[in-house]
Amino acid sequence: AGSKLREVFDKISTLLSGKPVQSGGRSVSVTQHPQALEFVYYKLAEKFVRQGEEEVASHHDAAFPIAVVASGIWEMHPRVGDLFLAHLHKSCPYSVPFYPALKEGTSMEEYQRMLGYQVKDSMVEEQDHFLKRMSGMIRLYTAIMQLRWPYGDQQGAHPHGLHYSWRWLSQMLNMEPLADVTATLLFDFLEVCGNALMKQYRGQFWKMMLLLQEEYIPRLEAVASSGQLGSLMRLKQFVQKCVQEEKIPAPKGALQPSFWKS
Repeated sequence: AGSKLREVFDKISTLLSGKPVQSGGRSVSVTQHPQALEFVYYKLAEKFVRQGEEEVASHHDAAFPIAVVASGIWEMHPRVGDLFLAHLHKSCPYSVPFYPALKEGTSMEEYQRMLGYQVKDSMVEEQDHFLKRMSGMIRLYTAIMQLRWPYGDQQGAHPHGLHYSWRWLSQMLNMEPLADVTATLLFDFLEVCGNALMKQYRGQFWKMMLLLQEEYIPRLEAVASSGQLGSLMRLKQFVQKCVQEEKIPAPKGALQPSFWKS
């Protein structure tokens, strides 16, 4: 509910502004320790990324309520935004976007961690689980770039607005594709942000979509193995339908004005 989300936002904002808040049956304040505020910034940013990795990964619609709070806090407390990006880029290098290369002297286990995989006792997580987590983080990041906290002063620009998503898409299409990772994340990105980009960039956006359809998807097909065709077909069909109809639907789960009255 919108009222519940406002409560969450107000509590976080109150804590970061130095006023006491009730937590776990006691009063806490960032003024109680000289490093407390920096610690809370760090842990809050980490928590936002974790919510993408876990909650949004399992429930795509969760991207929007989490993102609108994160965006509003970022606007009021830019340090949270810097730390959010740091945590995000470490957990999901594709959000940069960046594909780490294997360097001499780097162990395979360390390299897999650099790629974003969870490695426990030398066991690497399964590809499906890895892609699900990466999807959750990209969906949250993409939602943040198009949402603003509706009760802010709205005077300045969005702290990390749509032009960053345009840049991300441009950079992705300039990189060599990584089969299922690239196909999965491009689909997630376009499903969440395509409608907003279409409205903002119009003709330029459709040129980008044609490039994706005519040049980039064939490059993806060239590097995909038989086990990676599911994510590729999903992306291909989505792009094809959007180009044919010359529109991208609004993302499912987007917060409607009525949400804030609940």
